Amino acid sequence: MLFKYAIALTGSISTGKSSAVEILKQKGFHVIDADSVAHEVLNNKHQEIGKIFGEEFIVDGKVDRKALGITVFTDQEKRKTLEALLHPHIYDEIVKQSTKLDKRSEPYIVDIPLFFEGGRYAIENVIVVYATKEQQLTRLMEREGYSEEEALSRIDAQIDIEEKRQNATYIIDNSGTIKQLQYETERIREEILGDFI
Repeated sequence: MLFKYAIALTGSISTGKSSAVEILKQKGFHVIDADSVAHEVLNNKHQEIGKIFGEEFIVDGKVDRKALGITVFTDQEKRKTLEALLHPHIYDEIVKQSTKLDKRSEPYIVDIPLFFEGGRYAIENVIVVYATKEQQLTRLMEREGYSEEEALSRIDAQIDIEEKRQNATYIIDNSGTIKQLQYETERIREEILGDFI
């Protein structure tokens, strides 16, 4: 069975998924990073992206992700076009990596930022890394230097974090300090190991 030992990890933009993933890696979990796979696919498809979206998005043979991101997050049709081009290739690579990890017969993480939005992966158990929408907005503006309008357009392009929270198997609450995040992640690790062993 595909994804038998997989646990999807998701959240929303700026909820702290990367920090939670790093802690889970330190605790011994294998992680498939959908973003890394996507970046690789994006650059492999740079010629097609140049033809579809314009050569101004290609710099030194690589896609200018920030510029392309601004364009696709403000234009739903362009976003759909990009997803249709990339997602089948991303899916195939994640399946390939997942098939190898399933052979180990132990739980592993598939870090998929748009798990609920895509509806593409038949993974039963889901970790949602949670922070409030206000925290998302503040973190995104501070981290990326976006205006409030740009930050909100990115947050609103995803399913609301409260809805994701309701559909989670496990919740890592990242609305507090780093120390609390470490505690929460350790708690979830113990819960997962208890469920899978």
